[in-house]
Amino acid sequence: MLRLKDPEKTARWFRALADETRLRILDRLAEGEQCVCDLTGALEAGQSLMSHHLKTLKEAGLLRDRRQGRWVYYSLDPGAIETVKDWIEMLGDSARRTRAAARCCD
Repeated sequence: MLRLKDPEKTARWFRALADETRLRILDRLAEGEQCVCDLTGALEAGQSLMSHHLKTLKEAGLLRDRRQGRWVYYSLDPGAIETVKDWIEMLGDSARRTRAAARCCD
């Protein structure tokens, strides 16, 4: 049976993922670490708005950041991304088992 280990954290992930701009940020970061200045330019977003989205993703545990001089660089947190992927795969496995069980009883 599928059990959420931390429903609060899972809810934060999905709230963070429920925004087009944040999905675009994650898509860019899938290519590797990027400076906030590059993300701002690539996504044509103002500094304030970009900071808000990056903060939301970081607080959800999906991003890592590091400061180098005056710039901040962001990257995906591989552990968090793997955990989200595993949880979604468990949902898919559960749905397939449920569907298979329903077919056998028709």
